[in-house]
Amino acid sequence: MSAYKILISACLLAQRVRYDAKVIPVTEPLIQQWLAQDILLGICPEVCGGLPTPRAPAEIQNGNLISTQTGSDVTQAFKVGAQEALDLALQHNIKIAILTEKSPSCGSALIYDGQFSRKLISGEGVTTKLLRENGIQVFNQFQLQQVAALISAPENR
Repeated sequence: MSAYKILISACLLAQRVRYDAKVIPVTEPLIQQWLAQDILLGICPEVCGGLPTPRAPAEIQNGNLISTQTGSDVTQAFKVGAQEALDLALQHNIKIAILTEKSPSCGSALIYDGQFSRKLISGEGVTTKLLRENGIQVFNQFQLQQVAALISAPENR
């Protein structure tokens, strides 16, 4: 077994942490393989930040405020969760993360527009931004082949 670890959104590991409390089954063969190899370390920054499951949907507004659809400011919880994710990554010398696209925590290329209109815009979530600022490469669940290529490169073994 490898000492190498990859940080991954807990919801991608069939954990009941999503805002809507839905469980997404693990059907992706690469995730199943990495689970079997014991190299995935799951985290939900939103839950780590103290938010319940289920919870009201939240979106980033005006670039830095995170509010729920009901108007509650949850920015601090998102920041605390992002720091928890970074601390875990640093503790385990993690250089790669696979985080859930579109999330205000974990989105790596697309997030919702902050108007609860279901419209996507270019952007990154709070956790993704913090991880990247600290040298951790962040991918989403649609980029698993890129992660596989990266971790199989001889210089990364």
